[in-house]
Amino acid sequence: MKLVFPNGEHSQVWLSPGVNSIGSDPDGAVVLTQPGIQPVHCTIHVTATGANLQVPAGSGPASVNGKPVTDIMALRPGDTLGFGPVVAKYAVVEVARSSSPAAGLDAGGDEDNGATRVRMAIPKFLLRGVSGAVFGKVYPVTGPTVIGRAVECDISVAADEISRRHALVKPTQDGLSVEDLGSSNGTYINNKRVQHGFLNAGDELRLDAVRFIMVAPGMEMAAPAPAKPAAAPVSVVVKMQMWAAILLTIAAVAVILVLLTKK
Repeated sequence: MKLVFPNGEHSQVWLSPGVNSIGSDPDGAVVLTQPGIQPVHCTIHVTATGANLQVPAGSGPASVNGKPVTDIMALRPGDTLGFGPVVAKYAVVEVARSSSPAAGLDAGGDEDNGATRVRMAIPKFLLRGVSGAVFGKVYPVTGPTVIGRAVECDISVAADEISRRHALVKPTQDGLSVEDLGSSNGTYINNKRVQHGFLNAGDELRLDAVRFIMVAPGMEMAAPAPAKPAAAPVSVVVKMQMWAAILLTIAAVAVILVLLTKK
C-alpha cells in the first residue's frame, strides 16, 4: 500500500502496518510542509483487512474523493485523498513475479525485488462471526475497524438490519473498545445495549441480530460437556420391576409343582 503525490509535494510513500501519521511533524511517516498542514493532520491505519483514514478532532481538513472526513473513513484502491492543499492517490500494489525462473532470486532461492520485507503483525484480537451473514468467518482487528452494511466498511456485512456504518471497534491493551455510530437497531455487548463499551475475550458483540464473539489468539473455547445417558422414565422402571416379580413368582410356583408331583 502506498501514497502517490501527483503534484510532486512528496515522493511516493509506502505505508507500514499500523498507524502512519501525516502532517508537518518531522517525526511523522509522511512530512508535509505546505501552508495549512497541521503537525498531525491525519493518520492512515493499515490493518490486515485494509486501511482507513482518521482525522483527529481539531485537525484537518482532509477528504476522500472530495468528501470531507471528520472522523474515520475506509480507503479503497484508487481513492483521491486531500490533506488541506495537498492531493495524493491511495494505491495497493502487487509486485509482479519474474517470468524467468533464474531471475530475481537471492542466494537462498527466494525472489528478491529489492524491497525490505515487512513482517505483518499477528492480530492480538479477532472477531468470530457466530450468526447470520458472518457465521463461520473470522475478522482480525489490528486497528480502528468500522463494521456496517456499506461496502467501504472494514467489515462489510450484507444484512438489512445493519446500518451503513453501524459500529467502530478499536484494539486496546486488554481488549476492544466499542462505539455505536448512531445505528438504527443498536449495538449490544452481552445483550446489554451500549453507546460506548468494552469487549473482553469471550464477550459477545451483537449488532441487532448479527453476532460476533471476541477471541484472543490462543484462547481455547470450552468444549461442551459430554451428554449423560438419558435416564429411563420412572413408569418404565416400575413396569420392569413388576414383570420381574411376576416371572420370579411363576418360576417359584413351577418349582413347587414339580416337587409335589415327584412325591
